[in-house]
Amino acid sequence: MGQLVSDVTKILEYKDAKKEASSQRQKILAQIAEDEQTKTNLIKKILATQNAKYGASGNSGNGFSENAVLKRLREETAKPYDEKRKANLEKIKKQKVKKPNLITNWLSKIDDIAG
Repeated sequence: MGQLVSDVTKILEYKDAKKEASSQRQKILAQIAEDEQTKTNLIKKILATQNAKYGASGNSGNGFSENAVLKRLREETAKPYDEKRKANLEKIKKQKVKKPNLITNWLSKIDDIAG
């Protein structure tokens, strides 16, 4: 009877751990989506500000140097968010739950009894 209770407990703990891991993954994915939106808004704001500065100075924004500056601004702004996204994806990969192997557990109990 003790083995059955132990196995049922392991299964229930596994299900709880699996639900918790799924919940954590959902939280991380929500954070990634929020960060992407924040990054997009920030980039748009910076580019609009820079475009306004170029426009006010009489530049059309069609020149190579203006585009290079805007590209650099976009990359610099996005870099911390991209790094955070990579870190969050790594966290998701680590949210794995080990499934209990009841057959191995039973076989070891049989070996204990027989041995």
